[in-house]
Amino acid sequence: MTIFIRLIEAQDKRSALLNAIANVDDKKVFDVDPESFKQIPGSPFAYWVSDKIRALFSKLPIYEGDGRTVKQGLATADDFRFVRTYWEIESSRVASRADEINSERYWVLYPKGGEFSPFYADIPLLVDWFGNGIKYWHNLNTAGGVRSNIWMLNESAKNHFFQAGLTYPRRLHRLAVMPMPEGAIISVRGSGIYGRREDLFRIAGLYSSSAFDFLVKCMLGRFGHPQFDNGTLCKTPVPKNFPQCASALDEPAKRAISIKRTLDTVNEISHAFLLPALLRGRVGEFSISALESELEGIQEKIDAIAFELYEISEDDQNAIKLGNKEESSLDSSIEADEEADADDLEEESGDNTSDQGNLLSWCVGVGFGRFDLRLATLERSAPPEPDPFDPLPAKSPGMLPDGAAPFHVHEGILVDDQGHPHDLARLVEEVLARVDVAVPEDVRRWLQRDFFPFHLQRYSKSRRKAPIYWPLSTTSGSYTLWVYYPSLTSQTLYTAINDFVEPKLQQVGADVTALRNKGSARTRDDEKQFEALQAFELELIELRDTLLKLAPTYKPNHDDGVQISAAPLWPLFRHKPWQKVLKDTWEKLKKGDYDWAHLAMNYWPDRVREKCKTDKSLAIAHGLEDLYIEPEAAPKKTRGRKKTGGDE
Repeated sequence: MTIFIRLIEAQDKRSALLNAIANVDDKKVFDVDPESFKQIPGSPFAYWVSDKIRALFSKLPIYEGDGRTVKQGLATADDFRFVRTYWEIESSRVASRADEINSERYWVLYPKGGEFSPFYADIPLLVDWFGNGIKYWHNLNTAGGVRSNIWMLNESAKNHFFQAGLTYPRRLHRLAVMPMPEGAIISVRGSGIYGRREDLFRIAGLYSSSAFDFLVKCMLGRFGHPQFDNGTLCKTPVPKNFPQCASALDEPAKRAISIKRTLDTVNEISHAFLLPALLRGRVGEFSISALESELEGIQEKIDAIAFELYEISEDDQNAIKLGNKEESSLDSSIEADEEADADDLEEESGDNTSDQGNLLSWCVGVGFGRFDLRLATLERSAPPEPDPFDPLPAKSPGMLPDGAAPFHVHEGILVDDQGHPHDLARLVEEVLARVDVAVPEDVRRWLQRDFFPFHLQRYSKSRRKAPIYWPLSTTSGSYTLWVYYPSLTSQTLYTAINDFVEPKLQQVGADVTALRNKGSARTRDDEKQFEALQAFELELIELRDTLLKLAPTYKPNHDDGVQISAAPLWPLFRHKPWQKVLKDTWEKLKKGDYDWAHLAMNYWPDRVREKCKTDKSLAIAHGLEDLYIEPEAAPKKTRGRKKTGGDE
């Protein structure tokens, strides 16, 4: 037997150690036979685990088997090129099944870890799966090797891609699983947990239990913030006769998933979105505190069922519960996997949890025809909650359905211009009035100063910054065109010039001329207005000229994503952090770093076509495989003894 002393949670470790040495009955002291470690796969140094818990690993079956497994997925090796948020890609180009993939429809749902969100989390990302991943096979490093892990995925791609299951972030303080709908491709950071479709709820319940989480961490030999890998989850013990014996987990797991999805119905970028929080109660009862309280009760129920299934003693249960409390308090800042969004947030951004801000953001979306006003006015009912394992819809239920009349008809551009029929502030105020909500006095000011930082933060996910409402402004920001990314075409800049800037210039020019003609009769106020209008006119001329310079060669493609598409327009954005991102992107485009982009082909066709001759992945991306020249095979080296000279 060997005595171990555990001081991980102790604040004053010196005092705790001295006390443990003096008191062998201290709960921090463990008298363990090291041979017992061999009961747990990998023989981790789990001295703090009771003999009964260690025995579970030798007497119970493991998760893998009987159609159940855990698999790692795709690592693209270049997420900026191959990964998009779902709002960047036209819904007609998203495939939900393997048989839908073709030359026009090849963007696929891509779970990729994320924040701690047990039972449910939306999957906002898509991955390029053109030709069943053919681009990855030919995306080579300088040594000629395949950069991604595609060579490892033959079995996963063949047997598990597009199947419904569960997924989880690999590095959190606690294991957290959530449904993975049919039609998804798993990733490295968002592995897939598979089983029979009819068993997925009870599997979700078991994996979400404190008992299962504890057993996984025993195998890992560490608590705190371990890395959950698929091999460990496969080998974790499950109760005998699982999943038949675990049927009691179905209903609480199903309800927990439903609650978490309901909470997400106020999240504008979620596939579950209905209405902002201030309006959500109009389409069904909605109380965040009540739902969260119910969720806590369900977690306790799931834990109790799992403890019973594993036949874990009351003493061990109490130890596990105490350990959970200590873990959650160790370091609350490490709550996400390496790809989570904590690194993505704009430091200057407004509060992304502001109910008022979320309401106004929704109003902007209604004005652009993104969201459906009728849910808030009760002219349209909310659709029934879908099965969490069915393919995600192309649009959230809160978005305007295809074919429905928008709140405001436009050509993809609104404007900050009081009195203009496409004035964004007026539209927001009108939406608020239509849904019977008091209109704030500072709507226009909020749109001018606060909205875009708020929007940029909200529409950033997994290190992708993908705002869809673009403020293109004069130098001082005195005049702003709001361009709607989903409606972006090669004609958008011409529309901006012809329908907005030129008419405004004519109006301002007429006002300037009228004041100039007053001559000496101008009052002091007239002089101030005259100077301001002249400066404004010059800014409008500069804006027009910039747009005229950009328009002839600007041919955006939504497959490139927001950042690439917006990069040529970087001088027209006034938000400094975003402008810097776009300027850097534009410089890299010019340098040739992103020659896979359609925009690169548009601006520098000769350079890109030349690269296609030696880079098959680029050639495939541009539909120019005929340009690619296969390199000559290197001559084979002959084997045998080296001749020393002379005839034989």
